[in-house]
Amino acid sequence: MNTFLEIRVVTALTIVILIVGTIFYHYSEGWTWIESIYFCVVSLATVGYGDLHPTNDVSRIFTIFYILAGVGILVSFFSAQSSRFIERRMHHREENLRRRNKTDRVAE
Repeated sequence: MNTFLEIRVVTALTIVILIVGTIFYHYSEGWTWIESIYFCVVSLATVGYGDLHPTNDVSRIFTIFYILAGVGILVSFFSAQSSRFIERRMHHREENLRRRNKTDRVAE
């Protein structure tokens, strides 16, 4: 899979998992939308401040699977972004080397 397509897929998955988690916690825990998205981001970033936490068994079970899936998706997201960044840097360096070699040949 090319890097640009991979970035689009994992970006979409990241957005979807944040939306699903936010909706679930909003209705299951009765949290505000802001509290729900905040909990999702803090959980997936593995920060876990502890100010919010699931209070019922259904939410706890959901959270177990949410974190396992979400952390994997987030790692994939950052990995794809890093790969894209490295590819672009390498491409720019290759272009600069080609230009330099062309200039050196003309100067000779």
